[in-house]
Amino acid sequence: MIHNFNAGPSILPKTVFQQAAEAVINFNNSGLSILELGHRTPAFTEVMEEARSLVKELMHLNDDYEVLFLHGGASTQFMQVPMNLLDPKDTVAYADTGVWSSKAIKEAKLFGKVEIACSSKDKNYSYIPNDFAIPNDSKYFHITTNNTIYGTQWQSIPKTSNVLVADMSSDIFSRELNFNDFGLIYAGAQKNMGPAGVNLVVVDSNILGKVKHPIPTIMDYRNHIAEGSMLNTPPVFAVYVCLLTLRWLKELGGVKEIEKLNIKKATLLYNEIDRNEIFETSVNPADRSKMNVCFATKNKAHEKLFLDFAASNGIIGIQGHRLSGAFRASLYNALPLSSVEVLVDLMKNFEQSVV
Repeated sequence: MIHNFNAGPSILPKTVFQQAAEAVINFNNSGLSILELGHRTPAFTEVMEEARSLVKELMHLNDDYEVLFLHGGASTQFMQVPMNLLDPKDTVAYADTGVWSSKAIKEAKLFGKVEIACSSKDKNYSYIPNDFAIPNDSKYFHITTNNTIYGTQWQSIPKTSNVLVADMSSDIFSRELNFNDFGLIYAGAQKNMGPAGVNLVVVDSNILGKVKHPIPTIMDYRNHIAEGSMLNTPPVFAVYVCLLTLRWLKELGGVKEIEKLNIKKATLLYNEIDRNEIFETSVNPADRSKMNVCFATKNKAHEKLFLDFAASNGIIGIQGHRLSGAFRASLYNALPLSSVEVLVDLMKNFEQSVV
């Protein structure tokens, strides 16, 4: 049996794969494949509307919020967010907590003045800053809620009077938050809610239309809202797989129930890392991610030995990001607790074999 700890594209529920595979051959007994379904036909319009509705339901969003499924991943949003929210003389605040927030900062500088409200770069992004001030004149404050490469996560969302913008690509739908506290949320789908190629944007419509500069038609959120996320041909299959995943999550009991499972998985793995004489993690305990557990062997010579040992026992995807090395186990929503149990048992067996 394969246990998939890949950081993304990542594991999805088996039932989603089965339903998606059936739809590739015959979508809803229509005689057509989902891959050839016209995006403006009633059949796909229903898919899009149900997917958008489920997002609002699962996140408990109020009527001010619009849900969009757009092309591209979160990297597109690094520039689309400031393009829609900033004029050249405006100031915006960003938290620098990893590679992805750094990339977002770089793009925002093309559209306005960027203030770094806080940063954990001084310790290789191994913690989340907790003592900082956000400039009052900032049009918005941007955070990356979970950092896949370094294994940190905002456990407490900052309170601010500024518009709060968040990249939730790697922990969307994994835990309960008051999503109405955010002005804009974006997330690449390929971690917790679907395949690569589609991006979720949740935006409070009240923050749009404030900038004076022109926005290219395809980049203006308002145009996508007006057209029900179908301003141009959407990534039909990717949206459909997102819908199936959202249905699966709702049937499980929603975000509240999946968070309980995610806590169990993360607690089990971190407890073993802390106990085991072979492994360690440099992540600040208070800021440990429940989605991406980053750890290493205390003895560098043990690293390849453990990777080979894990692979021979069906564990894939635990090699760390090229920037950080060592190991990373991604515990996304669809990963069963049993896979974490297998990994923990292997870590115990490995300890016994080398100590």
